[in-house]
Amino acid sequence: MPRHPHDPHGAAPGPHDPFVRVRGAREHNLKGVDVDIPRDVLAVFTGVSGSGKSSLAFGTIYAEAQRRYFESVAPYARRLIHQVGAPKVGEISGLPPAVSLQQRRSAPTSRSSVGTVTTLSNSLRMLFSRAGDYPAGADRLDSDAFSPNTAAGACPECHGLGLVHRTTEELLVPDPSLSIREGAIAAWPGAWQGKNLRDVLDTLGHDVDRPWRELPQQERDWILFTDEQPVVTVHPVRDAGRIQRPYQGTYMSARRYVMKTFSDTKSPTLRAKAERFLSSAPCPVCGGSRLRAEALAVTFAGRTIAELARLPLSELAAVLRDGSRSETARVLTDDLLARIATVTELGLGYLSLDRATPTLSAGELQRLRLATQLRSGLFGVVYVLDEPSAGLHPADTEALLGVLGRLKAAGNSVFVVEHHLDVVRDADWLVDVGPRAGEHGGRVLHSGPVADLEGVAESATARFLFDRSPAPARKVRTPRGWLKVGPVTRHNLREVTAELPLGAFTAVTGVSGSGKSTLIGEVTDELAGVERLVCVDQKPIGRTPRSNLATYTGLFDVVRKVFAATDEATARSFGVGRFSFNVAGGRCETCQGEGFVSVELLFLPSTYAPCPDCQGARYNPETLEVTHRGRNIAEVLDLTVEAAADFFTDTPAVGRSLRALLDVGLGYLRLGQPATELSGGEAQRIKLASELQRVRRGHTLYLLDEPTTGLHPADVEVLMHQLHGLVDAGHTVVVVEHDMSVVAGADWVVDLGPGGGDEGGRVVAAGPPGDVARVAGSRTAVYLSRALAL
Repeated sequence: MPRHPHDPHGAAPGPHDPFVRVRGAREHNLKGVDVDIPRDVLAVFTGVSGSGKSSLAFGTIYAEAQRRYFESVAPYARRLIHQVGAPKVGEISGLPPAVSLQQRRSAPTSRSSVGTVTTLSNSLRMLFSRAGDYPAGADRLDSDAFSPNTAAGACPECHGLGLVHRTTEELLVPDPSLSIREGAIAAWPGAWQGKNLRDVLDTLGHDVDRPWRELPQQERDWILFTDEQPVVTVHPVRDAGRIQRPYQGTYMSARRYVMKTFSDTKSPTLRAKAERFLSSAPCPVCGGSRLRAEALAVTFAGRTIAELARLPLSELAAVLRDGSRSETARVLTDDLLARIATVTELGLGYLSLDRATPTLSAGELQRLRLATQLRSGLFGVVYVLDEPSAGLHPADTEALLGVLGRLKAAGNSVFVVEHHLDVVRDADWLVDVGPRAGEHGGRVLHSGPVADLEGVAESATARFLFDRSPAPARKVRTPRGWLKVGPVTRHNLREVTAELPLGAFTAVTGVSGSGKSTLIGEVTDELAGVERLVCVDQKPIGRTPRSNLATYTGLFDVVRKVFAATDEATARSFGVGRFSFNVAGGRCETCQGEGFVSVELLFLPSTYAPCPDCQGARYNPETLEVTHRGRNIAEVLDLTVEAAADFFTDTPAVGRSLRALLDVGLGYLRLGQPATELSGGEAQRIKLASELQRVRRGHTLYLLDEPTTGLHPADVEVLMHQLHGLVDAGHTVVVVEHDMSVVAGADWVVDLGPGGGDEGGRVVAAGPPGDVARVAGSRTAVYLSRALAL
């Protein structure tokens, strides 16, 4: 008979063992970890950033569950999957199937939306197909006919995108005083291709030396917009000493060239250039609704499906409640309402079904997936979640705990990597990993009930979890001026004006969807009082494994110079380029210097496996023979920031970059850590470190969107020390923030709300933290007053 789950050593492993038992986990920095975690509980993994908690939860437990699932598929697919490798672990027993909800962004397209992620769009289309009000005599349509992503439903003019891309003479020819030879048609390609088009026009009899504005309108329209593609024999003007033979040249109008480049090119740079000459407008046929006229003729509760998809989910629910008359409609709306309820419960009622996925934050996307899982009816699985509270206001965190509790009550195990202390306190079981980051972590300090962590002296989490003393009182700084933002009318903000103090630390607060990021987005370097603006966001520092910590910070340039200056490199005539993994010469050619090869899994997303030749080192054997103080370049890239700071003590240029990274708490990252492995919070702190190592002249305004996301409270202290240091040096810092300990330490708070979406968008309170904590209509006030211990 299994014992109580609080006794991990009581039950011998057997078919009904109530524990997931991990033995000998060595993934990343884990030091042969043995840990037992009960099933059917909410278990939280804590520890400072880089301690190894994600390596245990995702890199070991989830990765092993995934490997076992792959083992059960067809042998052909299994052969591909073996290349990916298994997690480094002795054994794991008692492991059920696992579902992972991570914050890593897939690459969503413009067709992906809140409705497609949650599958609510499918149900709404079914409702219109089966229970919509059709015009007299119209045939019933399949649910596919209500989707802009199918041939049956998409508007034929804009192909279901809702926008048409157009161009105008003003966009294509920004300076009409120039002649064609002087480059009047800015949209044309450069170099030979542009010269060829000019020569073809010349041959066709157009005056390429006359100012553009003096050409007849009919001629200008033909040059820019014709669909004709005449072929002529071009006799190029001979340059002195060069013989150029006649050739057949084809003309392509400027519009045709821009449209072709925009739709066909694989180069992001060329696409971005083409986009400069295009303006997007709602499709004139469907009015931006993306659908055919037949689908738009069908209504429910007096509205088309496009109109319902534009409503915030909380409003959509109200329309559906009032609109169902027939039995069919009632059954379908009941299902829709139940599924919308889980999304609104997670604080996302302000989103509409047609909101494009790329515009959502990582936290919003994860919570949408979580709401979908809650309705999936799975039981007996392990859900592994990555900081579900990221980007959540404390008022919304309570709802999140309710949702996690329901997943558990449905017979599942919920394993959560989390820093939010309210989520940690609510857990049934706590696994604390540490004590510090990187090689100073990787041990399980505690696995058991939350209350028992208090006695673990080494734990950085315990200090914050059980310390109830109020934050030390701070003297609020006096601003040396004010920055006026607004009036702003965008998204849910209506004529909103805010004033931000200069030379102070400002926190912008409010529930999800209240308009914080929209307001901050209006701060530009054109505003009076802004000398220099630095926005430090959470976007990735690179999208491929080629981009890494060392390349982004400029550190790698100095390291390569150090290697090129060694006696061994000089003797072999190896220059700086030899030590780059991005160019031929020193790199391993099998993987082209990536260290990984892409493994296509056909029916699953492609993944990376270590290169079979260089084993992930990225360089060829000759390059690796060159060493500096006993290490080759691949070994140096494998050092953590902390270890590299000791290794490069004699190189001041390297030392400054490394010190800046240590100052923002990133000592545990490896120099060569690919950008694809970094969290949004880590990417943001790398950008901040790059900024901190610059010699600053004059006043700078720093804007940070949720800088504490993904940070343990101990790391938040380190980061806040840096940001307050910038203010003490005379700069201005503005953060969008949910962490009340950060807000309590600010000089000024701007609170937006009171709710999300249409219920928000107003400045509810503005002033020092102590004043905002007493404002009656603010949903932030009650949590801020707790942090201030008022």
